[in-house]
Amino acid sequence: MAIGNTPRDYPWGSTTAIAEFRGVEPSGEPEAELWLGAHAGSPAKIRDAASVGHADLAAWIAADPHGALGPALAARGARLPFLLKVLAAAAPLSLQAHPTPEQARAGFAREEASGIPLTAYDRNYRDPFHKPELLVAVSETFDALSGFRPLAEVHGLLGVLRAADAASSTPDQGALDLLAEHLSGDEPLRETVEWLLRDGRGGDTGEAAWVTERVTALAASDTAGRSEYALSFETVGSLAAAYPGDPGIVISMLLNRVRLRRGEALYLAAGNIHAYLSGLGVELMAASDNVLRGGLTPKHIDVPELLDVLDFTPMAPPRLEPERAGAGVVAYRPEVPDFVLYRAEPGADAAEVPLAGPAIVLAEGGELRVRGAHAEASLSRGDALYATPDEGSLEIRGAGIAWVATTGDSAASAG
Repeated sequence: MAIGNTPRDYPWGSTTAIAEFRGVEPSGEPEAELWLGAHAGSPAKIRDAASVGHADLAAWIAADPHGALGPALAARGARLPFLLKVLAAAAPLSLQAHPTPEQARAGFAREEASGIPLTAYDRNYRDPFHKPELLVAVSETFDALSGFRPLAEVHGLLGVLRAADAASSTPDQGALDLLAEHLSGDEPLRETVEWLLRDGRGGDTGEAAWVTERVTALAASDTAGRSEYALSFETVGSLAAAYPGDPGIVISMLLNRVRLRRGEALYLAAGNIHAYLSGLGVELMAASDNVLRGGLTPKHIDVPELLDVLDFTPMAPPRLEPERAGAGVVAYRPEVPDFVLYRAEPGADAAEVPLAGPAIVLAEGGELRVRGAHAEASLSRGDALYATPDEGSLEIRGAGIAWVATTGDSAASAG
Protein backbone atom coordinates (compact mmCIF):
# COMPACT_ATOMS: atom_id res chain seq x y z
CA MET A 1 0.00 0.00 0.00
CA ALA A 2 1.54 3.30 -1.12
CA ILE A 3 1.89 5.97 1.56
CA GLY A 4 3.37 9.46 1.75
CA ASN A 5 3.40 12.67 3.73
CA THR A 6 4.27 16.36 3.69
CA PRO A 7 7.64 17.26 5.31
CA ARG A 8 7.52 19.10 8.62
CA ASP A 9 8.71 22.70 8.31
CA TYR A 10 10.70 23.11 11.53
CA PRO A 11 13.06 26.10 11.16
CA TRP A 12 16.24 24.00 11.60
CA GLY A 13 15.40 21.96 8.50
CA SER A 14 17.23 21.99 5.18
CA THR A 15 15.61 23.71 2.22
CA THR A 16 16.98 21.13 -0.24
CA ALA A 17 18.04 17.80 1.31
CA ILE A 18 14.66 16.05 1.71
CA ALA A 19 13.49 17.31 -1.68
CA GLU A 20 16.64 15.90 -3.30
CA PHE A 21 16.15 12.58 -1.49
CA ARG A 22 12.57 12.43 -2.81
CA GLY A 23 13.49 13.58 -6.31
CA VAL A 24 11.14 16.59 -6.26
CA GLU A 25 11.56 20.33 -6.60
CA PRO A 26 12.39 22.11 -3.31
CA SER A 27 9.53 24.07 -1.82
CA GLY A 28 11.82 26.95 -0.86
CA GLU A 29 10.89 26.49 2.81
CA PRO A 30 12.73 24.50 5.50
CA GLU A 31 11.92 20.80 5.36
CA ALA A 32 13.10 19.11 8.57
CA GLU A 33 11.39 15.74 8.91
CA LEU A 34 9.30 13.46 6.72
CA TRP A 35 7.17 11.25 8.99
CA LEU A 36 6.20 7.77 7.79
CA GLY A 37 4.12 6.05 10.41
CA ALA A 38 0.88 6.29 12.35
CA HIS A 39 1.88 8.83 15.00
CA ALA A 40 -0.99 11.22 15.67
CA GLY A 41 1.30 14.22 15.14
CA SER A 42 1.56 13.55 11.40
CA PRO A 43 0.19 10.16 10.28
CA ALA A 44 1.23 9.02 6.81
CA LYS A 45 -1.40 9.48 4.12
CA ILE A 46 -2.66 6.43 2.22
CA ARG A 47 -2.32 7.16 -1.49
CA ASP A 48 -5.26 4.95 -2.46
CA ALA A 49 -7.52 5.74 0.45
CA ALA A 50 -10.47 4.03 -1.20
CA SER A 51 -8.72 0.66 -0.96
CA VAL A 52 -9.14 0.58 2.83
CA GLY A 53 -11.71 3.35 3.34
CA HIS A 54 -9.39 5.57 5.38
CA ALA A 55 -7.21 8.56 4.54
CA ASP A 56 -4.22 7.82 6.77
CA LEU A 57 -2.45 5.00 8.58
CA ALA A 58 -3.62 6.04 12.05
CA ALA A 59 -7.28 5.96 11.04
CA TRP A 60 -6.94 2.60 9.26
CA ILE A 61 -5.10 0.99 12.19
CA ALA A 62 -7.73 2.26 14.63
CA ALA A 63 -10.54 0.85 12.47
CA ASP A 64 -8.92 -2.48 11.54
CA PRO A 65 -6.01 -3.27 13.88
CA HIS A 66 -6.00 -6.99 13.08
CA GLY A 67 -5.78 -6.38 9.34
CA ALA A 68 -3.30 -3.51 9.53
CA LEU A 69 -1.01 -4.76 12.32
CA GLY A 70 -1.63 -8.47 12.61
CA PRO A 71 -3.21 -10.22 15.62
CA ALA A 72 -0.18 -10.04 17.93
CA LEU A 73 0.26 -6.26 17.81
CA ALA A 74 -3.51 -5.70 17.70
CA ALA A 75 -3.81 -7.53 21.02
CA ARG A 76 -1.18 -5.28 22.60
CA GLY A 77 -2.98 -1.98 22.16
CA ALA A 78 -3.58 -1.55 18.43
CA ARG A 79 -0.70 0.82 17.73
CA LEU A 80 2.22 0.80 15.32
CA PRO A 81 5.18 0.79 17.74
CA PHE A 82 7.66 2.60 15.49
CA LEU A 83 7.96 5.78 13.45
CA LEU A 84 10.24 6.09 10.42
CA LYS A 85 11.55 9.53 9.46
CA VAL A 86 13.80 11.21 6.95
CA LEU A 87 15.57 13.95 8.94
CA ALA A 88 17.48 16.88 7.41
CA ALA A 89 19.27 19.21 9.82
CA ALA A 90 20.72 22.45 8.45
CA ALA A 91 21.06 23.93 11.95
CA PRO A 92 21.47 22.39 15.41
CA LEU A 93 18.49 20.81 17.16
CA SER A 94 17.92 21.19 20.89
CA LEU A 95 19.79 19.14 23.47
CA GLN A 96 17.35 16.46 24.59
CA ALA A 97 16.83 13.07 26.19
CA HIS A 98 14.03 10.54 26.36
CA PRO A 99 12.64 8.50 29.29
CA THR A 100 12.62 4.80 30.04
CA PRO A 101 9.28 2.97 29.68
CA GLU A 102 8.80 3.16 33.46
CA GLN A 103 9.57 6.88 33.58
CA ALA A 104 7.23 7.55 30.66
CA ARG A 105 4.31 5.68 32.23
CA ALA A 106 4.80 7.34 35.61
CA GLY A 107 5.32 10.82 34.14
CA PHE A 108 2.30 10.58 31.88
CA ALA A 109 0.06 9.37 34.70
CA ARG A 110 1.34 12.13 37.00
CA GLU A 111 0.68 14.93 34.49
CA GLU A 112 -2.72 13.50 33.56
CA ALA A 113 -3.69 13.44 37.22
CA SER A 114 -2.50 17.05 37.57
CA GLY A 115 -4.75 18.12 34.71
CA ILE A 116 -1.96 19.54 32.54
CA PRO A 117 -3.30 19.79 28.96
CA LEU A 118 -1.48 17.60 26.42
CA THR A 119 -0.65 20.70 24.37
CA ALA A 120 0.56 22.79 27.33
CA TYR A 121 3.93 24.53 27.01
CA ASP A 122 5.20 22.89 30.20
CA ARG A 123 3.95 19.36 29.45
CA ASN A 124 6.79 16.79 29.51
CA TYR A 125 4.95 13.52 28.83
CA ARG A 126 2.45 13.51 25.99
CA ASP A 127 2.03 9.72 25.98
CA PRO A 128 3.02 6.77 28.22
CA PHE A 129 5.72 5.39 25.91
CA HIS A 130 9.49 5.47 25.71
CA LYS A 131 11.34 6.90 22.70
CA PRO A 132 14.64 5.20 21.88
CA GLU A 133 16.04 6.35 18.53
CA LEU A 134 18.23 5.04 15.74
CA LEU A 135 19.84 7.40 13.22
CA VAL A 136 21.67 6.21 10.09
CA ALA A 137 23.60 8.75 8.01
CA VAL A 138 22.44 9.12 4.42
CA SER A 139 24.52 12.19 3.59
CA GLU A 140 28.27 11.73 3.28
CA THR A 141 28.63 12.97 6.86
CA PHE A 142 26.17 13.50 9.69
CA ASP A 143 27.21 15.43 12.81
CA ALA A 144 25.79 15.05 16.31
CA LEU A 145 26.39 15.30 20.03
CA SER A 146 25.61 12.12 21.93
CA GLY A 147 26.23 10.97 25.50
CA PHE A 148 28.58 12.30 28.16
CA ARG A 149 32.22 11.94 27.19
CA PRO A 150 34.89 10.58 29.58
CA LEU A 151 35.86 13.09 32.28
CA ALA A 152 39.49 12.96 31.17
CA GLU A 153 38.41 14.44 27.84
CA VAL A 154 36.34 17.13 29.56
CA HIS A 155 39.39 18.18 31.57
CA GLY A 156 41.45 18.02 28.38
CA LEU A 157 39.15 20.59 26.76
CA LEU A 158 39.35 22.74 29.87
CA GLY A 159 43.14 22.59 29.72
CA VAL A 160 43.13 23.85 26.14
CA LEU A 161 40.86 26.72 27.14
CA ARG A 162 43.24 27.62 29.99
CA ALA A 163 46.12 27.73 27.52
CA ALA A 164 44.06 29.92 25.20
CA ASP A 165 43.19 32.23 28.07
CA ALA A 166 46.85 32.54 29.10
CA ALA A 167 47.79 33.42 25.52
CA SER A 168 45.05 36.04 25.17
CA SER A 169 45.57 39.77 25.45
CA THR A 170 43.36 39.94 28.54
CA PRO A 171 43.88 36.73 30.57
CA ASP A 172 41.16 35.99 33.13
CA GLN A 173 41.05 32.50 34.58
CA GLY A 174 38.07 33.22 36.83
CA ALA A 175 35.35 31.81 34.59
CA LEU A 176 37.36 28.64 33.89
CA ASP A 177 38.12 28.24 37.60
CA LEU A 178 34.39 28.38 38.30
CA LEU A 179 33.67 25.73 35.68
CA ALA A 180 36.47 23.55 37.04
CA GLU A 181 35.06 23.89 40.55
CA HIS A 182 31.73 22.45 39.47
CA LEU A 183 33.51 19.68 37.59
CA SER A 184 35.32 18.58 40.75
CA GLY A 185 32.28 17.62 42.82
CA ASP A 186 31.10 14.16 43.84
CA GLU A 187 28.86 13.95 40.75
CA PRO A 188 30.72 16.33 38.43
CA LEU A 189 28.65 15.96 35.28
CA ARG A 190 25.29 16.10 37.03
CA GLU A 191 26.32 19.03 39.23
CA THR A 192 27.72 20.98 36.28
CA VAL A 193 24.66 20.45 34.07
CA GLU A 194 22.29 21.38 36.90
CA TRP A 195 24.24 24.56 37.69
CA LEU A 196 24.46 25.63 34.06
CA LEU A 197 20.75 25.11 33.42
CA ARG A 198 19.47 26.61 36.67
CA ASP A 199 21.77 29.64 36.62
CA GLY A 200 22.06 30.09 32.87
CA ARG A 201 18.36 30.16 31.96
CA GLY A 202 17.75 33.35 33.90
CA GLY A 203 19.35 35.76 31.47
CA ASP A 204 22.84 37.18 30.92
CA THR A 205 23.69 38.24 34.47
CA GLY A 206 24.47 34.97 36.26
CA GLU A 207 27.74 33.12 36.74
CA ALA A 208 26.81 30.55 34.09
CA ALA A 209 26.32 33.36 31.57
CA TRP A 210 29.82 34.65 32.38
CA VAL A 211 31.29 31.17 31.87
CA THR A 212 29.37 30.71 28.61
CA GLU A 213 30.60 34.03 27.25
CA ARG A 214 34.23 33.29 28.17
CA VAL A 215 34.16 29.74 26.83
CA THR A 216 32.65 30.98 23.55
CA ALA A 217 35.39 33.56 23.12
CA LEU A 218 38.24 31.18 23.94
CA ALA A 219 36.85 28.39 21.72
CA ALA A 220 37.35 30.70 18.73
CA SER A 221 41.07 31.15 19.47
CA ASP A 222 43.92 29.76 17.40
CA THR A 223 45.00 27.68 20.40
CA ALA A 224 41.63 25.88 20.50
CA GLY A 225 41.50 25.52 16.72
CA ARG A 226 44.87 23.74 16.62
CA SER A 227 44.08 21.32 19.44
CA GLU A 228 42.90 17.71 19.27
CA TYR A 229 39.47 18.99 20.33
CA ALA A 230 39.17 21.42 17.41
CA LEU A 231 35.87 19.91 16.23
CA SER A 232 34.30 20.35 19.68
CA PHE A 233 35.45 23.97 19.82
CA GLU A 234 34.15 24.56 16.29
CA THR A 235 30.81 23.24 17.53
CA VAL A 236 30.88 25.69 20.44
CA GLY A 237 31.16 28.48 17.88
CA SER A 238 28.32 27.24 15.69
CA LEU A 239 26.04 26.74 18.70
CA ALA A 240 26.87 30.21 20.00
CA ALA A 241 25.95 31.67 16.62
CA ALA A 242 22.59 29.85 16.65
CA TYR A 243 21.79 30.24 20.39
CA PRO A 244 23.85 33.13 21.81
CA GLY A 245 24.41 32.84 25.54
CA ASP A 246 22.60 29.51 25.90
CA PRO A 247 24.11 27.27 28.62
CA GLY A 248 23.85 24.35 26.19
CA ILE A 249 26.94 25.82 24.52
CA VAL A 250 29.05 24.83 27.53
CA ILE A 251 27.15 21.56 28.02
CA SER A 252 28.17 20.58 24.48
CA MET A 253 31.79 20.33 25.66
CA LEU A 254 30.75 17.64 28.13
CA LEU A 255 29.36 15.48 25.33
CA ASN A 256 30.80 13.22 22.66
CA ARG A 257 31.19 15.03 19.34
CA VAL A 258 30.26 12.45 16.70
CA ARG A 259 30.74 12.50 12.94
CA LEU A 260 29.03 9.65 11.12
CA ARG A 261 29.95 8.60 7.60
CA ARG A 262 27.27 7.43 5.18
CA GLY A 263 25.76 4.16 6.42
CA GLU A 264 27.06 4.58 9.99
CA ALA A 265 24.54 4.66 12.82
CA LEU A 266 23.90 5.97 16.33
CA TYR A 267 21.54 4.28 18.75
CA LEU A 268 20.20 6.65 21.40
CA ALA A 269 18.88 4.72 24.39
CA ALA A 270 16.81 6.19 27.22
CA GLY A 271 18.70 8.85 29.17
CA ASN A 272 21.18 9.65 26.40
CA ILE A 273 21.53 13.43 26.02
CA HIS A 274 21.99 14.29 22.36
CA ALA A 275 21.57 16.88 19.64
CA TYR A 276 21.69 16.48 15.89
CA LEU A 277 23.82 19.21 14.32
CA SER A 278 23.79 18.78 10.54
CA GLY A 279 23.19 16.22 7.84
CA LEU A 280 20.59 13.97 6.25
CA GLY A 281 19.64 10.71 7.91
CA VAL A 282 17.07 7.96 8.14
CA GLU A 283 15.72 7.91 11.69
CA LEU A 284 13.72 5.11 13.27
CA MET A 285 12.26 5.43 16.74
CA ALA A 286 9.59 4.16 19.07
CA ALA A 287 6.34 5.99 18.34
CA SER A 288 6.34 8.57 21.11
CA ASP A 289 6.53 12.33 21.59
CA ASN A 290 8.23 12.39 25.01
CA VAL A 291 11.15 14.83 24.97
CA LEU A 292 13.02 16.34 27.94
CA ARG A 293 15.04 19.30 26.66
CA GLY A 294 18.36 20.46 28.04
CA GLY A 295 19.40 23.59 26.20
CA LEU A 296 19.76 25.11 22.71
CA THR A 297 16.07 25.88 22.61
CA PRO A 298 13.51 28.53 23.56
CA LYS A 299 11.15 25.71 24.59
CA HIS A 300 10.35 24.52 28.10
CA ILE A 301 13.16 22.98 30.15
CA ASP A 302 12.11 21.09 33.28
CA VAL A 303 15.47 20.86 35.03
CA PRO A 304 14.50 18.45 37.86
CA GLU A 305 12.75 16.05 35.48
CA LEU A 306 15.60 16.21 33.00
CA LEU A 307 18.13 15.41 35.73
CA ASP A 308 16.05 12.38 36.75
CA VAL A 309 15.95 11.11 33.15
CA LEU A 310 19.57 11.72 32.15
CA ASP A 311 22.18 8.98 32.31
CA PHE A 312 25.36 10.74 33.45
CA THR A 313 27.59 7.70 32.97
CA PRO A 314 30.50 8.66 30.67
CA MET A 315 30.49 6.59 27.51
CA ALA A 316 32.00 6.19 24.07
CA PRO A 317 29.85 7.47 21.20
CA PRO A 318 26.95 4.97 21.01
CA ARG A 319 27.51 3.73 17.49
CA LEU A 320 25.46 0.73 16.35
CA GLU A 321 27.24 -1.59 13.97
CA PRO A 322 25.04 -3.15 11.28
CA GLU A 323 24.91 -6.91 10.96
CA ARG A 324 24.77 -8.84 7.69
CA ALA A 325 21.26 -10.20 7.17
CA GLY A 326 21.56 -11.69 3.68
CA ALA A 327 22.88 -10.89 0.23
CA GLY A 328 22.81 -7.11 -0.13
CA VAL A 329 21.03 -6.66 3.21
CA VAL A 330 22.25 -5.31 6.55
CA ALA A 331 20.23 -4.92 9.73
CA TYR A 332 20.51 -2.18 12.35
CA ARG A 333 19.17 -4.05 15.36
CA PRO A 334 19.09 -2.13 18.68
CA GLU A 335 18.46 -3.51 22.14
CA VAL A 336 14.71 -2.79 22.14
CA PRO A 337 11.91 -4.85 20.53
CA ASP A 338 10.04 -1.87 19.09
CA PHE A 339 11.92 -1.72 15.80
CA VAL A 340 14.67 -2.93 13.51
CA LEU A 341 15.90 -1.20 10.36
CA TYR A 342 17.08 -3.01 7.24
CA ARG A 343 19.06 -1.52 4.39
CA ALA A 344 18.59 -3.60 1.24
CA GLU A 345 20.56 -2.95 -1.94
CA PRO A 346 19.70 -5.58 -4.55
CA GLY A 347 22.38 -6.84 -6.92
CA ALA A 348 21.85 -9.20 -9.82
CA ASP A 349 19.65 -11.23 -7.50
CA ALA A 350 16.83 -10.02 -5.31
CA ALA A 351 17.43 -8.93 -1.73
CA GLU A 352 15.24 -10.68 0.86
CA VAL A 353 14.03 -8.94 4.02
CA PRO A 354 12.15 -10.99 6.64
CA LEU A 355 9.18 -9.43 8.41
CA ALA A 356 8.34 -10.13 12.02
CA GLY A 357 5.52 -7.58 11.93
CA PRO A 358 4.20 -4.72 9.78
CA ALA A 359 6.76 -2.76 7.77
CA ILE A 360 7.34 0.54 6.04
CA VAL A 361 9.57 0.54 2.96
CA LEU A 362 11.25 3.73 1.73
CA ALA A 363 13.05 3.92 -1.61
CA GLU A 364 16.34 5.77 -2.05
CA GLY A 365 18.00 6.38 -5.39
CA GLY A 366 16.55 4.28 -8.23
CA GLU A 367 13.49 2.23 -9.05
CA LEU A 368 12.55 -0.76 -6.92
CA ARG A 369 10.12 -3.65 -7.21
CA VAL A 370 8.88 -5.04 -3.88
CA ARG A 371 6.97 -8.33 -3.64
CA GLY A 372 5.50 -10.12 -0.63
CA ALA A 373 3.33 -13.20 -0.25
CA HIS A 374 0.14 -11.41 -1.34
CA ALA A 375 1.06 -8.17 -3.12
CA GLU A 376 3.76 -6.40 -5.08
CA ALA A 377 4.46 -2.78 -5.90
CA SER A 378 6.88 -0.52 -7.74
CA LEU A 379 8.63 2.32 -5.94
CA SER A 380 10.35 5.31 -7.47
CA ARG A 381 12.92 7.47 -5.70
CA GLY A 382 11.50 8.78 -2.43
CA ASP A 383 8.34 6.63 -2.55
CA ALA A 384 7.15 4.63 0.44
CA LEU A 385 4.79 1.74 1.11
CA TYR A 386 3.22 -0.02 4.06
CA ALA A 387 3.33 -3.82 4.21
CA THR A 388 1.17 -5.92 6.53
CA PRO A 389 2.82 -8.79 8.43
CA ASP A 390 1.03 -11.47 6.44
CA GLU A 391 3.39 -10.67 3.54
CA GLY A 392 5.91 -12.85 5.42
CA SER A 393 9.03 -11.47 3.78
CA LEU A 394 9.83 -8.94 1.08
CA GLU A 395 11.66 -9.68 -2.16
CA ILE A 396 13.29 -6.49 -3.41
CA ARG A 397 14.69 -5.97 -6.90
CA GLY A 398 15.93 -2.93 -8.80
CA ALA A 399 18.61 -0.27 -8.90
CA GLY A 400 17.83 1.60 -5.70
CA ILE A 401 18.17 1.12 -1.96
CA ALA A 402 15.26 0.04 0.23
CA TRP A 403 15.08 1.16 3.85
CA VAL A 404 12.76 -1.27 5.61
CA ALA A 405 11.47 -0.46 9.10
CA THR A 406 9.70 -3.22 10.99
CA THR A 407 9.27 -4.59 14.49
CA GLY A 408 11.72 -6.76 16.36
CA ASP A 409 10.76 -10.42 16.71
CA SER A 410 9.68 -10.14 20.34
CA ALA A 411 7.49 -7.08 19.71
CA ALA A 412 5.50 -8.85 17.03
CA SER A 413 5.25 -12.20 18.82
CA ALA A 414 4.23 -10.95 22.27
CA GLY A 415 0.54 -10.93 22.84
